[in-house]
Amino acid sequence: MHTVTESKLASHMVFVLAPLLLLLLSGGSSSPVVRAAADHGDDDYMMVAMSSLKAKAACFGHRVIPPDNGTWVPLNRPRGPCSPSLSGAAKPLSLADLLRQDQLRVDDIQWRLSDDVRDNKGSVKPPMMTASDQINHQATAQVIVGSESLPNSSMQEQGSQVSIDPAATGRRSSLPGVVQTVVLDTASDVPWVQCVPCPVPPCHPQTDTFYDPSRSGTYAAFPCNSPACTRLGPYANGCVNNQCQYRVRYPDGSSSSGTYSSDLLTFNPTNAISNFQFGCSHAVQGSFDSRTAGIMALGGGPESLVSQTASTYGNAFSYCLPPTESYKGFFVLGVPRVAASRYVVTPMLRYKQVPTFYRVLLQAITVAGQQLNVPRAVFAAGSVLDSRTVITRLPPTAYQALRAAFMNKMSMYRAAPPKGNLDTCYDFTGVANVRLPRISLVFDKNAVVEIDPSAVLFNDCLAFIPNRDDRMPGILGNLQQQTIEVLYDVGNGAVGFRRNAC
Repeated sequence: MHTVTESKLASHMVFVLAPLLLLLLSGGSSSPVVRAAADHGDDDYMMVAMSSLKAKAACFGHRVIPPDNGTWVPLNRPRGPCSPSLSGAAKPLSLADLLRQDQLRVDDIQWRLSDDVRDNKGSVKPPMMTASDQINHQATAQVIVGSESLPNSSMQEQGSQVSIDPAATGRRSSLPGVVQTVVLDTASDVPWVQCVPCPVPPCHPQTDTFYDPSRSGTYAAFPCNSPACTRLGPYANGCVNNQCQYRVRYPDGSSSSGTYSSDLLTFNPTNAISNFQFGCSHAVQGSFDSRTAGIMALGGGPESLVSQTASTYGNAFSYCLPPTESYKGFFVLGVPRVAASRYVVTPMLRYKQVPTFYRVLLQAITVAGQQLNVPRAVFAAGSVLDSRTVITRLPPTAYQALRAAFMNKMSMYRAAPPKGNLDTCYDFTGVANVRLPRISLVFDKNAVVEIDPSAVLFNDCLAFIPNRDDRMPGILGNLQQQTIEVLYDVGNGAVGFRRNAC
């Protein structure tokens, strides 16, 4: 099934990856995006309509046509008008609850890095909440799992269960298997979906048809002595009837557990992954009430989608998160078919003891064209790239400098009380257009990335939060990644950023 597609992808990867590495070696200074970010001149502000920062009731599709790549699928926010899982979903979290959930995830990531970063040595694991893990401000995609063939009546009745967003991809088909809407997670390693039998509870309701392994002729559970089972390491959860069991825990105390299995994973008629390894979940502690089917893990561990498909898709992936719920983004497995000169590139750093995480080295921040007076040593711990943390965490020294510069440039607007740990807020009542200073993040090798206006403010507050001290690793949240294609070139140890991609 892959022969022609794989050869095309392989030849394309050689064409694209080589220039990426040349950019790394040369410092990236030749990138047109870097020049554009450095040459604003007097154009250091942008007038932004406040209405453009709010989601609309309708879905407007893609603002920008996604890359011409055979493995791309649309991304949606799980509770927005573009989401197929919106129907019947519970109400979104309040801002206070969202910020608490976000801090839990940050605390968990930093605790998991305790063996690699000195600030957490001897630290106590953060307490877990028993509240439900509501998935807000995340990115979801639709894939097809299994080789089950639905009868015609079911195909007509199920509708979206037999196609992946035909309006966006132009591909209408009766692909085998069932559509599953999954959350992209770059900070976890084991993909999983809910599997029959899956009573509710302990499973959670989902919009998609439940995946039933008994109806898929390509399904197989891993025996307990199989190499795949032994590689599970901390995710292993014993053995039942000689079938390997897994369990994945999440920061809020929720978890997924069941049988570690393999089956066919299909993106579209020309791209499918045989023997895709994933967790067939029969119990979910906590309520993932976004109505999604599971998690598509993209971390650096051997169990993740990107690691499993490294030989076929070049050990690379990218995504672009839309600016609001009213638009669609995209996910690409493999290297996008986009000229390398359109990316700014910085080295990808890894943690020795925790290969799950991808890290970059932030070195400076500019506000309205002026670089903040922050020593580079403040950023020495680096920043974890995370698709599910919402708001970027900075070293306190860098945050205070950013906050002071931002407040200075925004002095014409009325200040408002803090909202949780968002401490720089404004009252924009009656303000139709706001004059925002441009903010750029400067990564190693002079990779300059100007963040989108939708990433500067969050609920009318400066959309950054400080860590507890400068020694803790920062986290680049998904809010600051909006509209930017983030390319994880894992095989070549590079991260690329392409602005205005979605």
